[in-house]
Amino acid sequence: MKYLYAPWRSSYITKKTKPEAINKDSCVFCLKLAENNDEQNFILKRFKHNAIILNLFPYNAGHLMIVPLEHKKRPLDLNHEARIEFMELTSQAINILEKDLRAEGLNVGLNLGSAAGAGIPTHLHMHVIPRWTGDTNFMPIIAETKPISLDLNIVYQDLKPLFDKIKI
Repeated sequence: MKYLYAPWRSSYITKKTKPEAINKDSCVFCLKLAENNDEQNFILKRFKHNAIILNLFPYNAGHLMIVPLEHKKRPLDLNHEARIEFMELTSQAINILEKDLRAEGLNVGLNLGSAAGAGIPTHLHMHVIPRWTGDTNFMPIIAETKPISLDLNIVYQDLKPLFDKIKI
C-alpha cells in the first residue's frame, strides 16, 4: 500500500474534543470569525448575519461554506432575516462557482449532527462544492486520499473579488 503524506490534516484528525461538545468558545468558526484576519482565515466576505469562507479541508478546489456569524445549530435557530440571508448567499455562491469557476455541477447541502457527517455539528454551515466531470479517480477508493490540485491561497485570491461584488 502507498501513502500520500498530508500533514495539514493532522490537527483536524487528532482533535480530542468530541464534536457534540464544541461550544461557542471552542468552535473553529466562532474563533476565526472573531479574529480580524479574513485573508489568513480564508473568509471571502462577511455579511450582516453570515459569512462565506473556504473550507480548510476541501472535498474539491473551491469548496466553500456559508456560516452564520452566531453559533447556532439548526436553521430554525436563526432569526428569519438570518435564514433568508443564509439561503440567498448559498444561491449567490452557486452562481459564482458555476459562472466564474466554471463548475459543471455542484454538491450543496447541510450535515446536521455528527451522525450525518458534520465535523462541527454545533455550528450550522452550508457546504457548496464545485464539481467537474472526471474530478474523481481511484485515489479516494484505493488510497482513501483525495488530491486537491489548487492552492487555497490562489483560490481565495481568485474568488475574493467575485464575492466582494455581492450586495444583499
